[in-house]
Amino acid sequence: MSDDDKKPARKPLTLKGAQPGEVKQTFSHGRTNKVAVEVKRRRKLTKPGETPAPAPAPAPEPEATPAPAPAPAAKKPAPKKAAAPAETPQERVARLQREAEEERLRLAEEARKRDEENAKKAAEEEKKRVADNKKAEAEAAKKAKEDAKKAKDEPAPAAEEEAKAKPAEAATPTPVARKFTPVKRPEIKKPERKKKEEKPARAEEKPDKRRSGKLSVKKALNEDEGRRARSLAALKRAREKERRLQGGGSNKPREKQVRDVVVPEAITVGELAKRMGEKGADLVKELFNLDMMVTVNQTIDQDTAELLVEQFGHNIQKVSEADVDIAVEEDVDPEETLKPRPPVVTIMGHVDHGKTSLLDALRGANVTKGEAGGITQHIGSYQVKTKGGDTITFLDTPGHAAFTQMRQRGANITDIVVLVVAADDGIMPQTIEAINHTKAAGVPMIVAINKMDKPEANPDNVRTRLLEHEVIVESMSGDVQDVEISAKAKTGLDELLEKIALQAELLELKANPDRMAEATVIEAQLDKGRGPVATVLITRGTLERGNTFVVGTESGRVRAIVNDQGKQIKKAGPSMPVEVLGLGGVPSAGDVLTVVENEQRAREVAAYRQEKATEKRTALAPTSFDTMFNNLASNVIEFPVLVKADVQGSVEAITSALHNLSNDEIKVRVLHAGVGAITESDVTLASASNAPIIGFNVRPNAKARELVKRDGVEMKYYDVIYHLTEEIAKEMAGELGPERIENVVGRAAVKEVFRSGKKDKAAGLLVEEGVIRKGLHARLTREDVIVSATTIASLRRFKDDVDEVRAGLECGVVLADTNDIQPGDQLEVFEVEERERTL
Repeated sequence: MSDDDKKPARKPLTLKGAQPGEVKQTFSHGRTNKVAVEVKRRRKLTKPGETPAPAPAPAPEPEATPAPAPAPAAKKPAPKKAAAPAETPQERVARLQREAEEERLRLAEEARKRDEENAKKAAEEEKKRVADNKKAEAEAAKKAKEDAKKAKDEPAPAAEEEAKAKPAEAATPTPVARKFTPVKRPEIKKPERKKKEEKPARAEEKPDKRRSGKLSVKKALNEDEGRRARSLAALKRAREKERRLQGGGSNKPREKQVRDVVVPEAITVGELAKRMGEKGADLVKELFNLDMMVTVNQTIDQDTAELLVEQFGHNIQKVSEADVDIAVEEDVDPEETLKPRPPVVTIMGHVDHGKTSLLDALRGANVTKGEAGGITQHIGSYQVKTKGGDTITFLDTPGHAAFTQMRQRGANITDIVVLVVAADDGIMPQTIEAINHTKAAGVPMIVAINKMDKPEANPDNVRTRLLEHEVIVESMSGDVQDVEISAKAKTGLDELLEKIALQAELLELKANPDRMAEATVIEAQLDKGRGPVATVLITRGTLERGNTFVVGTESGRVRAIVNDQGKQIKKAGPSMPVEVLGLGGVPSAGDVLTVVENEQRAREVAAYRQEKATEKRTALAPTSFDTMFNNLASNVIEFPVLVKADVQGSVEAITSALHNLSNDEIKVRVLHAGVGAITESDVTLASASNAPIIGFNVRPNAKARELVKRDGVEMKYYDVIYHLTEEIAKEMAGELGPERIENVVGRAAVKEVFRSGKKDKAAGLLVEEGVIRKGLHARLTREDVIVSATTIASLRRFKDDVDEVRAGLECGVVLADTNDIQPGDQLEVFEVEERERTL
């Protein structure tokens, strides 16, 4: 079966209720084409005349005229007759659409007219009803007035007869008055509800005329709901209007708000405007009136800011940057809160007089074995319990000359000073220094004369020598207690403790333990495993684990508290020496540790102190052109060094000792001084400055050792401070070179000048003193002004070359590198001796 046979059997795709048709298409160049189209039948249900017919039936008014509406529906079949047999499907579709649109428009117009008529009638009825109600109310009121008037004028029997004669008239006004009682009032509002249901106001509102010409799908399907929504700008305007109404209206002036303005020592105009709640331009205008040409971003001082704040009617609160810091002066605790505390006793004296041995004897320990060189180079703190149960806190200070600051700190934080003097050695320089520190601190002193076990001990000599420094002991009718002891033999120790307890009892030492702690840093170091560690002495309050504190320029939180025996404790009271862990960095010895309320406050105070320390460190000293040129012309040699030590006190002592080595020719410059191991940054800095690194009881880490080998940095390790100072002094002397010393050998006067060869000149001399030798250095002066410094190239007596000519004889000399010789000049001959330089 061929394809041609199959074609007639196949039905074309059609819609339900559609009829096929053909449309002829004409193209250019005489081409045509026939296209099969489908036309959908018009359903009878959609005829415009049938659906609206039952709508006007329920109209309540008999005279309403919706009846003619079904009449034109009967004429609708007419278009079918008008359709010509030759009408194309397209024309038929267009005609049907046109007729449907006309019918829709006609029905819409009729509905609109009908709504308008209904609304008009409802309005007229409402108006009439209101008028009737008013009339009835007026009549009732008039009737009531007349009745009241009649009741007053006529007697009661006449009123009764009149009431009987006219019962109908008396009955009629009663329902009228009852009709308008408050109970019947809701009946009057019923038409308003009907009015809302009909919504006649829609016809009056025409908000979407701008879009009336455009037909959208939504508008075609739902004409009533196709209104345009309010724009965002309109919503904003409505909200702004509502806000103005709530705020009392825009015409009412707002009440000025008076603020408390916090003004620091310096503030920008913009920041001040923000704090005042004013416009920056207003402040600038006011400053212009004060003849100050400033902008919003410029800084003004506190006085100018005060003028502005008062001008705008605000209150000023002056603050300074120093208000951030914690006040150093002590606030006095109430007397009822004070409780007894152990005394703090500082052991002071000259080096090798037995201070640490005395403490070891009291504690039953042996600290001296662990000290390098057998001398104390750190400040130590211990607590000792006496036989009577009392507790005493001891501070051990170094006796070497370099540790002056440590001794001064020990004297400042102590209650009692025990001055240890060796009976066989007497008063020494550091003993005198300890006496001066004690007098400056204003604390009582107890003299302990040590080494009484030696045969050459002479305690009376010590007592006598102390008189030279205004220290009078009790045995010489003074007020200073003294005791003879032997730390090695452990004799006289109980008597010393008794005298300390007696002195403490006289002082009545008390402190308040129930408050936030305050402490003084005795020593600080950077431990490899524990980080920054500070040894502190609690002055008042109780330090507990977890407290937030600030010390110097560092802040932190107490992670652990370790006592003098190495045990961790939870809290420490007054006069107790402890190690504190949890610092942000290594503080300086002598700083005050203060516990604060929170971490934010601690960071704020630490940041302020750090800023002030940086300003102080970087501040330039006042200079002038004279000092500037003098510095440029000076020949002072700088000796740069980098210092790292185990504790902060040693860093201070070493830095001070090195500066003391400086003189007019060479000056020590400490590039960096810190606590802890030698790090890579230290090596890099030393390499860049070509400076040696001094390590005192510290060593470099692994990475630093590699850098030292690679860069060839000079490392110097020490554990005794006087070895360090001796070595550095020799290094500095070597930097200067040997010392040159001139020794004048003889002087001669130039009598005559002769020619010697083509260029040189010979001077005829008379030796006035000393000896003139060939090859020595010579200095030619004219009227006491040096003309040239040279050497004697040739020396002759008569015509013979000689090595020397003595005083009183004449000779001729030729000077090297100069011919500027005149009769009357003086010749000074000297030899140079080189010696090893010492600082």
